[in-house]
Amino acid sequence: MKTAVLTSSRADYGIYLPLLNKLKRDSFFELEIVAFGTHLSNFHGYTIESIIKDDYEKIHAISSLLTSDDELAIASSYGLTILKFSEFWDKNKYDLVVCLGDRFEMSAAVQAGIPFGVKFAHIHGGETTLGAIDNIYRHQITLASSLHFTATSEYTNKVTEVIGSNKNVYTTGSLSLEEINRFVPIEKETFYNNFKIKQEPFVLVTFHPETVSVSMNKFYAKEMKRALSEVSKYINIVITMPNADTLGTVYRQEIYELKEKLSKRVVLIENFGKINYFSAMWYSKLLIGNTSSGIIEAASFKKYTINVGNRQKGRLQSNNIINVPFKSDEIVNQTLKAINLNEYQGKNKYFKRDASLIIINKIKDFNEKL
Repeated sequence: MKTAVLTSSRADYGIYLPLLNKLKRDSFFELEIVAFGTHLSNFHGYTIESIIKDDYEKIHAISSLLTSDDELAIASSYGLTILKFSEFWDKNKYDLVVCLGDRFEMSAAVQAGIPFGVKFAHIHGGETTLGAIDNIYRHQITLASSLHFTATSEYTNKVTEVIGSNKNVYTTGSLSLEEINRFVPIEKETFYNNFKIKQEPFVLVTFHPETVSVSMNKFYAKEMKRALSEVSKYINIVITMPNADTLGTVYRQEIYELKEKLSKRVVLIENFGKINYFSAMWYSKLLIGNTSSGIIEAASFKKYTINVGNRQKGRLQSNNIINVPFKSDEIVNQTLKAINLNEYQGKNKYFKRDASLIIINKIKDFNEKL
């Protein structure tokens, strides 16, 4: 079965890995990787190099991301991605194309495939993030897809509502959590040394823009910096940098200024990669920010998450989430309280065993019915 997997960022590639490893080993699949978006951006770490190191037989690289990140640049990148993928789908035919999530680049790649009758399998559909325009992109991808793999039964119900049918909609759990119970972090001293992190307690921080409230992002970014500056008086800070979103550079600028001011307390990481990021989560005291990993993955590492603002609003939450508005004093107050909590002992609502195996078996069943 000739199968392509679309990956547009470090984030979705890390989620895909359990599935990709099985697809590579299964002779039923003729696997090709299609890498685009921030994978081809030097500004975001040129992460296609990590994909190349993983030794796939065929990798397609499609560059369509503009360096700017204002509204015009994002819309232009969307259009350019559609143009590039129009040519790609015209020349490349697959039995199935796997896509994931809600990035604007992913939406553009999928929309370009509609006139060509490309059959898409969408992972992580049905979710809600009211503070990000990704909410729209996600549902666009769902409507263009033939096969759906959701993280929870609630999201299965949402996909069924969006497409008007429960046909080919399956609950798998979150793919990124597969084998999480057997995860072994990188040896502590090695990990700290590799990333020049002091062997002291730290919080793991990731902030992205609120792309629904674009006009507020300059204020939010400054509130973020004020809060982290205060938190750094009590604990070290490790920051993973924002992805390519509208006005992401506004946050980057504030983060760079924070680093310059507090160079001994703050560490900046452009791209951890999945194993290193999970190791960082393992060794961290807690998470702060507005990224999906704080919602989906942190509970499996027994970590609390200070979830800031509305970017993730509407997503199903486990009991490790502490929601706060984008106000520096409240971020600081809740962080200082959470630092003194014991490990989170509750369940992760996104976990389900053997997600990748469920996906592969359903793809094979789907192929038999074509």
